[in-house]
Amino acid sequence: MYENRQSWPDNKTQMYSQLQEMPTKYGVVALVKLEKVRASQMLTLRKKLRDEVKFVSIKNKVSKKAFAALELPGIRDMSEQIVGQCMLMFTNMSPFKLNVLLAKNKIMLEARGGDKASIDVIVPAKNTGVAPGPMLTEFKEAKIPTKIDQGTIWITKDTVAAKRGETISAKLAALLGKLEIKPVEAGVELAGALEAGVIYTRDDLYIDVEAFREEIGRAHQEAVSLSIEAGYITPENVATLLARAARSAESVASESGYVSPDTVESVIQRADSAARGLASSAKQYTPA
Repeated sequence: MYENRQSWPDNKTQMYSQLQEMPTKYGVVALVKLEKVRASQMLTLRKKLRDEVKFVSIKNKVSKKAFAALELPGIRDMSEQIVGQCMLMFTNMSPFKLNVLLAKNKIMLEARGGDKASIDVIVPAKNTGVAPGPMLTEFKEAKIPTKIDQGTIWITKDTVAAKRGETISAKLAALLGKLEIKPVEAGVELAGALEAGVIYTRDDLYIDVEAFREEIGRAHQEAVSLSIEAGYITPENVATLLARAARSAESVASESGYVSPDTVESVIQRADSAARGLASSAKQYTPA
């Protein structure tokens, strides 16, 4: 019945047109699932990436219908990933770079019941400025020590209300919210992306930047070591190779007794040592 509609609301007609235009205008179509994403996160990202990324809130059926009418390689397969609450991003940036940028722009949010603490949640000792009342019970249930002083509730010492990875109860989440403590780190990541006809999954797009940096550093060091052993001169190893060649030349000159400003001391030391050895042998010699 839905497919046989003869007219669409203006907003859906506009979305349909936009979703037919965008994939031809930009090189990358990226998909974000919004089930665990809050509006405040998307607002921050929109501001930071507005010059490089076009964010489009979508209706799934309209999106699939718009993509089905396009002849772009992979776009129809991409539409199959549009399930649940989604948003599309259009950009000319590499989807891998985009995913890294999204990961860097994580923010701390107030907790909701059932959230896991991203950090050790420390409630600092301070004057809450709150008059005694029901909130005392909330502190007691959270095992946060308090006292009443000058008509307000004081937290008497820094207290770990929840450790990293622990589930935050609804009551504790409400208390932390009142104290303006944000213990949940939240970020946005791509659920998939299409570039030049190639579809990338969430796992394809994940890059451990620190591990990758360490791997590159290790590969660079191994390459430098190999080039030094092979005697292959590069700007990175030339100083080491010259120093090694100088040491080798000095050693050969010293062994052969060739006197130069760099070897004179070692040649004299060798000659002195040889002379002393010869003198010692001569003293021990007894003629028959």
